[in-house]
Amino acid sequence: MIAIFAALVAVLVAIVMLITRALAGPTIFDRLLAVNTIGNAAILIVALYGFVGGRPDFIDLGLTYALLNYVGTFAVLKFFRAGALGAATEEK
Repeated sequence: MIAIFAALVAVLVAIVMLITRALAGPTIFDRLLAVNTIGNAAILIVALYGFVGGRPDFIDLGLTYALLNYVGTFAVLKFFRAGALGAATEEK
């Protein structure tokens, strides 16, 4: 039980360092990577909380959040690359 709480504290410390990286990242891609990693750490926190609380349904919530994190990351990357999220429009 102590190991689980130690893991939770370690993840929270990592999130604090990632927030610093997200705010001070030299490029937008460094910031995006930090925000994506914060999302992954949040998934880990949800899974740890479900394990400690004896509620395995929190794993489903973590998987749903992982899917949203994945899709959101690709949407932001497409926006930075193409400048729009919709279909490419032909400019004349």
